[in-house]
Parts: sequence; structure tokens; C-alpha cells
Amino acid sequence: MSRHSPLRTLRTIIVGDVHGCRRELEGLLDRIAFRSGDRLVFVGDLIARGPDSLGVLDVARRTGALIVRGNHEQKLLDWRTHDDVILGRTHMDVARSLRDVDWSLLETSSLWLDLPEHGARVVHAGVLPGVPIERQDPHTLMHIRTVGVRGPKKSSAKARGIPWATLYAGPPQIIFGHNALGGLQLHHWATGLDTACVYGGQLTAMVLKHNERVPLSISRRRALLVSQRAARAYFEAPKKLLNTG
Repeated sequence: MSRHSPLRTLRTIIVGDVHGCRRELEGLLDRIAFRSGDRLVFVGDLIARGPDSLGVLDVARRTGALIVRGNHEQKLLDWRTHDDVILGRTHMDVARSLRDVDWSLLETSSLWLDLPEHGARVVHAGVLPGVPIERQDPHTLMHIRTVGVRGPKKSSAKARGIPWATLYAGPPQIIFGHNALGGLQLHHWATGLDTACVYGGQLTAMVLKHNERVPLSISRRRALLVSQRAARAYFEAPKKLLNTG
């Protein structure tokens, strides 16, 4: 379920977890001066929790964006294909509002996306270090946060262990989202872009020039990031996130 990138683009813009924050997404694209010829890539979790999931999907379609599947997209897809999956109210509201073109967009999303011209790979949550990408469990790609002695931990604010990105030794550089509790993450071989927009934080993107490789230098990588502050908090943040600002 990997999808390779087009051969020629002006810039590649990789955006962290949007979670229905259409206003912030459009503000971020304005700040970046997104234009025809740029390639837009989402790390997943475009939908749910925020105010306008359909609007975000409209932006993705209008820009021809490439979408990596997040756990929230997978949750809705599981509900659609399995009779025994039960959704909470937040996700059910989104599921009932989705149009056929929206379902098609989610169904054609990739579990990972390789950007060889940038020396990068985009996944939603991360990888189990030491395991080839083709052998990664899809659940791991969409849920992992930490690694313990018994393998990947569940996607939970209470999950304890070693952050997978501290153990991962590339190449390629992995660009991911999912972990708002960790905030912006700049590891040697991995960059986490979920900066908690839906909780009142900000929406962050990495902007790469044509054929620009993601630098290993943290200071140089930080210079590639652009953020748009959230208009407000749309969803109650986990207590740990609130306590750490």
C-alpha cells in the first residue's frame, strides 16, 4: 500500500495531524504561499475531533494531496466494512456526513509514502525499529508511540516505554504525526509533526524545496518548519498535555 511521489514538483509540503481544523489548514497554506506545482502530503488523521472534517477533505481533494492513513481514518474504514465495529459519537457524526468521494479518498490512502528525492518516508505513527517497512504491522504504522520489552505499546497517553524514534536508525528519515503528547519531535532520523492543533496548539508543516533532502541537523530541520496557531481548542486535551503546555 505504498505510493511513490511524482517526478517533478516545485516544493513538497508535509503537514501534521489536522483533525478537522480546516481554518488552520487554510491559514497554514496561505502562510506557506502554497501554489500550483507544489505537492501537499498529509501524515494522516485529517478527520475527527475538530470542527470541519469535510472541509479538510475538500482541501485535500482540491490540492491533489497525497494522504497517509491515520488511525482515525482507519477507524471509520473499519466501521464501514465490519458490522461489529462501534463508533463513539464524535466519529459517528463524521462517518454519517462523509460523501462517496470522501470514502474513496480514505480508501485510497497509503499506509506509508516514500519520497526518495527527499530521503524521506512518511507514516502516520511510526515504525518498529529494525523491521523492514514491508513487514511492518499496519496497526504499528498507525498506532505506535513507544517500544517496550514486549514490543510496541498501545496508542495511549498512559503507554510507557521508549519512544520508537529514539531507537530508529535510518535512512530514510521518517516524518510522522500521531503523538500530540510529544509535541514537535526532532530526532536524528525521525521528525514528528503533530503539534496538537485540535487541542489549541498549532498546525505544523515541513516545507522542502525540489529535491531537497531532509537534513540530519536538527537546527537546519527546524528551519524548514512552518506553523499556524489554532484559533482555539476544539477538543479536550489529555491532562498530561494540559499540564505540559
